[in-house]
Amino acid sequence: MNIESYLTDEAILKEIGHRLSQLRLNRNLTQAEVAEEAGITRPTLARIEKGLPTDFVSLLRLMRALHLTERLEALIPSQSISPVERAQMERDHRQRARKRNVSTNRGWKWGDE
Repeated sequence: MNIESYLTDEAILKEIGHRLSQLRLNRNLTQAEVAEEAGITRPTLARIEKGLPTDFVSLLRLMRALHLTERLEALIPSQSISPVERAQMERDHRQRARKRNVSTNRGWKWGDE
């Protein structure tokens, strides 16, 4: 099943859980092995694979254990700078150095009046 915007949250969670379960099984890994590698409990992994709600940290740990963290870049790509921000950065960017204001009274000292 494709994950589409019209699906309910529960359906999406169930599909994600199913995909993670299939990935684990395709790699011939037990729930206990993956849970230990992820630093989560086996029941937490079972909940994720069943599509039940869980905390984001557990999902992130599971993804790390399954070597999926690099795929998060495609899931949530970084945003480019907006044209307004770019113009402001260019405006604030120094183009050249200014001359220092050097005093012309180098020979004058206190008490030389």
